[in-house]
Amino acid sequence: MSNSQGSHRAATRGGRRTAVAPAPGPVAGAGYTEWDVTLPSPAPPPGPAPVAVYRAVPRRPAAGAPAGTAPGHPAGPAAGAVTATAGAATATAIAAPAGVDHEAPTLTAVPTGGRAQARRAARRRRAAGPAGPEGLRRLVPQALVVAFLAGGTSAFVADDKAVRLSVDGVPRTLHTFADDVSELLADEGLAVGAHDLVAPAPGQALASGDEVVLRYGRPVTLTLDGQRRRVWTTARTVDEALRALGVRAEGAHLSVSRSAAISRGGLALDVRTERTVTFMADGRERTIRTNAATVREAVDQAGITLSGRDTTSVPPGSFPRDGQTITIMRITDTREVREEPIPYGVERVDDPTLYKGTEIVERQGRPGSRRVTYSLRMVNGVQQRPRKIGDEIVREPVDRRVLVGTRPMPASVDGADDLDWEALAQCESGGRPDAVDSSGTYGGLYQFDPGTWRSLGGTGVAQDASAAEQTYRAKKLYVQRGASPWPHCGRRLYR
Repeated sequence: MSNSQGSHRAATRGGRRTAVAPAPGPVAGAGYTEWDVTLPSPAPPPGPAPVAVYRAVPRRPAAGAPAGTAPGHPAGPAAGAVTATAGAATATAIAAPAGVDHEAPTLTAVPTGGRAQARRAARRRRAAGPAGPEGLRRLVPQALVVAFLAGGTSAFVADDKAVRLSVDGVPRTLHTFADDVSELLADEGLAVGAHDLVAPAPGQALASGDEVVLRYGRPVTLTLDGQRRRVWTTARTVDEALRALGVRAEGAHLSVSRSAAISRGGLALDVRTERTVTFMADGRERTIRTNAATVREAVDQAGITLSGRDTTSVPPGSFPRDGQTITIMRITDTREVREEPIPYGVERVDDPTLYKGTEIVERQGRPGSRRVTYSLRMVNGVQQRPRKIGDEIVREPVDRRVLVGTRPMPASVDGADDLDWEALAQCESGGRPDAVDSSGTYGGLYQFDPGTWRSLGGTGVAQDASAAEQTYRAKKLYVQRGASPWPHCGRRLYR
């Protein structure tokens, strides 16, 4: 039991306090009932431990017990032996048998340091009596207490370490009993995240004089030349972060000051580095260095004026890239109105009065007309494809009407079926149903004039009728007039 925990009775004696406490286990086993502890008064402040003076009061043996045997304890070869263990130190001494000397011995425990306390303890030891068995009996408890206190103090001093801890660049020196870096940070209430930097590593053992550095990670939303990404850095200022990320800041535009601090909550940082951009305008080439955010800003920095519908070869709001070549497009817009025809359609109508294969145009078609407005664009002097921007109908078209015969063709004409009509057609028209002579009067396989064709029941003109109808009408004409209508080729009918 320590001198700061075992007091049960205390009284002031000439500036000192005296307390009687139960004897420690090893001493009680040697036949001592209690310790009389004398401490300085008042109690000293924290620092070197005070001097404690102990007086051992022996028990008296019970009636009939062998000499040198404490009540309740068996006798042995080393009766009264006391062993005390403190830290790594162990002390063993032989105490005098109980009842031999009723003068209680006085023991003085002297911790490391405190010379005045040691001198006072020495005086008390000299006053206690001569050396010998009595002195040995008095020294036993003293040796035990000294070993106990010295071992504990040595262990205490050995575990204490002086280390330097730097948190986000703020250093301080502290004493700790931590075995490694993780334990030190936990003792200081410092939590470490996945993006934080700790040096040495968290599991590294600590020794006195070591330096431990903790730098907290900070999120930065970085937009670099139009590309946005989220990064983590242990830098505490914008300038440090740019250097750590390898961003070239010379001539760059920064959304915040380079000296601005980065809090643990992070920040948003927009960086536009300086780039080389070439402009082709009005037949000239211009190259500039710029940190502009858009092509439009870079054009202004190059001293180029855009007027009217002038624009650039890339969108004016896009980000100008390093080494990019941009063409300035001078644009002139005009309009043009054109008259365009509207084609007519064809309407086909069945006519039961006409033989099959016969088609007669009842009404000619007529195209319509529309007025179309076009936008004409010139880009750097080059005409672009016209763009239609307006349409207006001037005249509606008229469809062509065609009568289509549905009447079955007669199978034959009596008196003319056995003649060679193919040879006659070949002689008159070359066998072409739509043939017309050079004067435009005669037409068809057999070169009918319009009057003769109509007199035979035909409609329109012969060249518009089918080959079968033309042959049928030619047979009817032969029945009426013989071969005379074909003075040059009529003889071919008889071959």
